Amino acid sequence: MAKGIRFHETGGPEVLRWEELEVGEPGPGEIRIRHHAVGLNFADTYFRTGYYPAPLPNGMGVEAAGVIEAVGAGVTDFAVGDRVTYTGSPLGAYSTARVMDTVALIKLPDNIDFDTAAAMTMRGLTSAYLLRRIAPGLKAGDTVLLHAAAGGVGQIFSQWARELGINVIGSVSTDEKAEIARAHGCTHTIVYTREDVASRVREITNGVGVPVVFDSIGERTYEQSLDSLARRGLLVCFGTASGPIPPIDALQLAIKGSLFVTRPALADYIVDPAERAELAAELFDLVGSGRIKVEINQRYSLEDAAHAHAELETGRSVGSSVFSLEN
Repeated sequence: MAKGIRFHETGGPEVLRWEELEVGEPGPGEIRIRHHAVGLNFADTYFRTGYYPAPLPNGMGVEAAGVIEAVGAGVTDFAVGDRVTYTGSPLGAYSTARVMDTVALIKLPDNIDFDTAAAMTMRGLTSAYLLRRIAPGLKAGDTVLLHAAAGGVGQIFSQWARELGINVIGSVSTDEKAEIARAHGCTHTIVYTREDVASRVREITNGVGVPVVFDSIGERTYEQSLDSLARRGLLVCFGTASGPIPPIDALQLAIKGSLFVTRPALADYIVDPAERAELAAELFDLVGSGRIKVEINQRYSLEDAAHAHAELETGRSVGSSVFSLEN
């Protein structure tokens, strides 16, 4: 019997329940996967609290890695025994096994282990589309601002940017996290709890500002992000850890320098199989060759998901976290 985390109502970490699951056999176009590792992402908390609506009761989690143990009719691209990883809906990754459609599956190279895959598939593909699709005009020598630079996405993004010759100003909350951000590729760091982010960005860029700000914090950093941009700059709001951004005042965008704002979602950049494969191939090459190092700073048992969510939401976790499963 498989087991997993489900929630029957929205709320705090306490609504997460460890339950037995009926998995069954895969239908046409489906596979059954035995998970070896499951990713913990801040987006998981959005589903749990109801910020991202989901039918209830439901499973939890959108990212995991493991081995295919059964295939349904019509499945030709995957076989029993394949090592795979995935990120994307529907919910249900917080489980020892599940049946799912093959649409989100990505074959995992042998030189990347399951824990690493679960720690970096969503974060790595997020970094991939941010650097390779959202602002394709960025080039070696450019400087950008990245909030939460010591986080899971931040660490991968900064290392990837360094590979591309792009300078990253990393905004973090503590001196310890500033050291982590610099160790993972940030050229400059700003401790926002004691420094004014926009003023420091202007100082670093000789008053010009940056062409792009990558902001996963949301409400708390929105104004500082806008004020850090150069004329005709782009604010990429790809997360809302502190709450949703305020309503956009179009006139203010003009007054502040004809600025642009976008609120992208990873799903729209990996829905096309060819594009997902291209981004994943570059990510796997960088990780497999050691040019990007994925550090797992927290490991949890899947039944301890409530504790893991509490640590994530209060900022006690650093970098990537995974649920490691014994198989």
